Amino acid sequence: MELIAASRIVRAQQAIAAARPYVARIREVVAHLADSPEARNHPLFRVVDSPERVAIVFVTADRGLAGGYNANVIRTVERLVRDHRAAGREVQLVGLGRKGVNYFRFRRQPILFSLIGVSERPRYEDARQVVQSVIPAFEVGEVDQIELVFTQFLSLGSQAVNVRQLVPLVGEVDDQPAEPGHKTDYEFEPEPAEILDRLLPSWLEAEVLAAMLESAASEQAARQRAMKAATDNADELIKTYRRQMNRARQDAITTEIMEIVGGAEALRQAGLGDQDGSARETYQPIA
Repeated sequence: MELIAASRIVRAQQAIAAARPYVARIREVVAHLADSPEARNHPLFRVVDSPERVAIVFVTADRGLAGGYNANVIRTVERLVRDHRAAGREVQLVGLGRKGVNYFRFRRQPILFSLIGVSERPRYEDARQVVQSVIPAFEVGEVDQIELVFTQFLSLGSQAVNVRQLVPLVGEVDDQPAEPGHKTDYEFEPEPAEILDRLLPSWLEAEVLAAMLESAASEQAARQRAMKAATDNADELIKTYRRQMNRARQDAITTEIMEIVGGAEALRQAGLGDQDGSARETYQPIA
């Protein structure tokens, strides 16, 4: 499993490298469009001062044996749920990955949508399903805020759970650095509302897909480390048990040798005693 995970990490890293330019470019376009009046009037830019209903999209794995990968995401989601409910907000979950979905279903947490079987090789269609499951609820006001929880792949030895606000989009576009003295003006063709209706969901799908790809690479890296640790531990246990077996075997051999030597000595002593007694009987003078 360690070797399989190591081979899959390479493929996951290649998928991340292929997706990052597209995500970065579409994020830049959305950041430039955020200042336009058409964007401010779009439902995805709707800002609620006091959100009452929150949806949390989390990404876990379909399989275990990956160290603390799944547990870290689950603990982060549980903390967010506690904080939101302490603030009086209603929380719904959108789960990706069998481990997280089964965990929260067992605890009777409300799950709005779940997707299983795609954690290791996510596709764009999978991200589209996730977005389509939560964005309509946000547009009609059934959800006021959507958060995304995933594991960011930093390196083969470092992965970190990342929490970010998916929508409203204001928090995202404000994070984009503005180039000094540069501002892009757009001419819309066709109507701006139609373009935004297609562009913004595509951007959200790209963001979700990027999070799924980051999580897939993090899962394989965590599994590789966990399986290496398990292999090393198994090798150490084999050495320990082999020493104990050899020690027990040597003790048994030593005990058997001592028993044989002791038995032989006892027979020898008994034989000498019999010879002395026989001699005394045979050569005793007759009165």
